[in-house]
Amino acid sequence: MTHSGFDLGLDDATRAGVYEVAAADLAALAAAARDAGLLVRRIDLEGCRDKAALLLRIATTLDFPAGWGRNWDGLLDALRDLSWAPAPGYLLAIDGFAGLQGTRPQDLQTLVEVLDDAVRWWAEAGVPFWAFLAPDSTPRNTGRAK
Repeated sequence: MTHSGFDLGLDDATRAGVYEVAAADLAALAAAARDAGLLVRRIDLEGCRDKAALLLRIATTLDFPAGWGRNWDGLLDALRDLSWAPAPGYLLAIDGFAGLQGTRPQDLQTLVEVLDDAVRWWAEAGVPFWAFLAPDSTPRNTGRAK
């Protein structure tokens, strides 16, 4: 039994993939992934309206090294490397893409394709790499009583 009470098989690279989920599910998925020993990164795409902002948001959240190619090929190369963030597996919890979907649907589709390529590359190495995408942002606790 895991600490979170979830055992979703997130440590199984053969089951890893890119999935759309509800924003409310991201916290539970992140907890289960941490319990499985995976490195979890939340990427908030709220406010990203173009490819440059999208790539920058991902690069800064994942702390890409200087000099990475700031294009789709560079993103895929960086996602296949991750030597600066060694882990037995990875889970990207991506939310807030609804705005991008409305303004730049092709960029969102390309992102999904890049993530899918990264999933398959890591699976060949036996490393789980998951991407869960939620169109809306995860609600934040502001600390204020309602």
